[in-house]
Parts: sequence; structure tokens; C-alpha cells
Amino acid sequence: MTRQYFGTDGIRGRVGEAPMTVDFALRLASAAAAVLAPAGGSVLIGKDTRVSGYMFESALEAGFVASGLNVGLLGPLPTPGIAYLTQALKADFGVVISASHNPYDDNGIKFFDRHGLKLSDELEARIEAALDGGAQTRDSSSLGKAEIATRARAMYQEFCRASFPADQNLSGIRVVIDCAHGAAYKVAPRVLAELQADLVPVGCSPNGRNINAGCGSTRPDLLQMTVPGVRADVGIALDGDGDRLVMVDHRGQVVDGDQLLYILARDRQATGGLRGPVVGTVMSNLGLERALTDAGIDFQRARVGDRHVLAMLQAAGGILGGETSGHLLCLDRTTTGDGLIAALQVLAVMRRTDRSLDELASGMERLPQVLVNVRLEQRLMLDEACGVREAVRDVERTLGGQGRVVLRPSGTEPVIRVMVEGEREAQIRELAQQIADAVREAAGGEAARLIS
Repeated sequence: MTRQYFGTDGIRGRVGEAPMTVDFALRLASAAAAVLAPAGGSVLIGKDTRVSGYMFESALEAGFVASGLNVGLLGPLPTPGIAYLTQALKADFGVVISASHNPYDDNGIKFFDRHGLKLSDELEARIEAALDGGAQTRDSSSLGKAEIATRARAMYQEFCRASFPADQNLSGIRVVIDCAHGAAYKVAPRVLAELQADLVPVGCSPNGRNINAGCGSTRPDLLQMTVPGVRADVGIALDGDGDRLVMVDHRGQVVDGDQLLYILARDRQATGGLRGPVVGTVMSNLGLERALTDAGIDFQRARVGDRHVLAMLQAAGGILGGETSGHLLCLDRTTTGDGLIAALQVLAVMRRTDRSLDELASGMERLPQVLVNVRLEQRLMLDEACGVREAVRDVERTLGGQGRVVLRPSGTEPVIRVMVEGEREAQIRELAQQIADAVREAAGGEAARLIS
């Protein structure tokens, strides 16, 4: 069953343009209710801080109530918080209104099942198939009700707090927390304050339009300046919906998802808590694979997307996985990627070992990695593009087995991502541009844009 609307992380797009419209949200609510709770039941709705969240929240609420479901309104709360609460409050499913790290004029809708897990491709396809039925309205005796879930935020805060060792706190550690003016702007500072951190908040004043704007995990520049500026020990940057994490050490250097995964894996290994392989993605830095292999830790690669990382972890019995972007899965603590819980795990390692973040990350040497985006004007089947295949072969011959090439279409944007990794940065920049030029020529796209 193919999917037209669902991408790698739910449905996403520019507000006011299909599919991110009120009428679509109404139909989507009816379709989701029919597939996920056909006999009635309850659903939770959470959102980030985008101004359009009010509109989609109302539309989804109306669609669910009309379908006979009782609705719990969570308000602004991190995506992993909705996953946890869906399970904890025994809802039939949960809904998140968010476009994650995208700018404010985008928005999206994604779902969790009753176990706090993202939906399978099959369930998403069934929901899409049910969209053709339009928005349904039951008779008055069968309608649902809606109420604000007043205890929800406190429950999630306590859940996060409980993931930190009970016999430790963060007293004496100065932490800068950047919530990207997003969904974690209340929860994250409160949890850190409860743990007695010396707290410096930035990016915690949302106005509906400043989410991810020059801050957060995708734009850590502000954090890099602030941490050494206030003589903090560490900085934490979340994205707009709170499921991504990057950190900054006391010198202002970014510690990305691969490095954080290395720190957690080595600590779990040292304390006897590591089970199964550590799972990254095809985009994970080769330095992570080498460092873990040298430490005797099995490392496996999944397709890009935390849902694929999760599937591989579950199949292999692993507990740790993640992406370079900062989607980190700690399955011994929660069911989905949670930026705040992952940050607390790293802070716990710092506290227990009395080592700085840069010391903990020093055991992994990152290889230079260049990523180029080629924006498409028309669909490109990479397997059928002879010029692209030849360009990739040429680059792989040049690397001589001392690097990697990855091409993949984005699941959230109309772009082809070209990644080249190797020993020498100047060389791989040239090689990445060669492949990007071949992709652009094959697709008739805009000029390739170097993004890292």
C-alpha cells in the first residue's frame, strides 16, 4: 500500500497549502479515528508553539469528537511527551501537531499508537485510504467530548526527572538550555531546575512565529556563543518539538548526535547496561563506527529516520541508537527519541565520572563529512540516472575504500541529499560537488547548496 501524504515523520507541509489545511485536518481526524479506534475511545492531542497549531488543534478536535472519540488536549508539549502520555493515560492513540525543526510557516501532523510508538507504514496507508470517506459526524448520542488534560505536563516532567539517577543532582553544574522557542520551553527548564542545575535559559520565549528561528539544535550558533560567554559547563539545544538534541561543551564546540551516542554507548558498556548492538543510520559518521568497533561494541546502520533505527533496535534487542541530527533513542528509558531524556543521560555521565563533555567525546574522532542538498524541479529516480551512477563510481574509486558516499531523497523536502565522507575535507568537498552537479543535471534542479 503506497502513501501519498505520510513521509518519514508524519504529514508535513506549508500551512495553507495542501495537505496542511483545515479541511484536510478534519478528514484526517475522521480517517484516523476509523482506523485506530473504530469502536470509540480516547485520543490525546499535543502541539508545539506555532501559531497555526491553534487552528489544527481545533480542526482535529472537531473531527475526533464528531467521530465519537473523547479528546484530551495537552497543549504545547514535546513530541516524546505525547508518546509517553498516550501510553501512561491509556489513550487509544496520540496526535502531535508539529513540523519539528522546520520554520514556523510549516506545520505537520503525526501519530503514536497506544503503546507510544510511531505508526507502521501499513497503518499510515490505511489512514490515507480512509480519507476518501470525508469527515464523518455521528448522531448526538454518540459524540465524544473534549477536555484539557491538566495533569499531563506534570506527569511528563516527573517521567523525565525519574530518568536521572535518584541519588544524584546537577548542583554546581551551569547549564545553558536552548528550547528553540518550541514545545519544551516550559518542561525542560523546570526539570533541570528541579535537579538543581545552575540554569541559563535561551530560546524559551515563544511567540508563535519564532520557533527554530536562529536557535535550537539546527542552529546552535547562539548556544555556542552563550556557553563560554556565561562560563557554563555545558549547553543543551533541542529542536522545535523536543525530540532532537545537540550539545555544546564549555569551549563552545558542538557535540552532535553521533558523539552523544558514542558517550552513552561507552558509559552503558562500562556500567554493564549495554544490550544488543548500537544502531545508527547510513548517514552516521564513519568515526562513530570505528570508535565503537575498537571498543568491542557492535554497530549497525539503518535507513535514515528514527522509526527505522527503532525497528532495527527492536529486531536486534538493542537499547541505544540514533542519528547525527540528534534523534537519540534510549530504549532503557523511554519508547521514542526524546531530546530532554537523552540530555539527562549525558549529564548523568558527566556527574558520575566528573568528566567534561569534551573529555567524554574525545574518544571518537569524526571524519570530515560534507552534505549537499540539490533541490528538485522534477522527480528523479536515482537508480535510473546513468550520469549520477557514473559520478558516484568515480568518487568511490577516488576514495579508495577510505570513505563513503550516500545519496538519498529527503523525506520532508523536495531535495536529493548527497553525502561524501573521507579523510581529507578539501577533497571530499570537491567530490560531493561533482556528484551534486550530476544530480542537478539529471533532475533539472536548482544549484546545489552546500549545507555542511
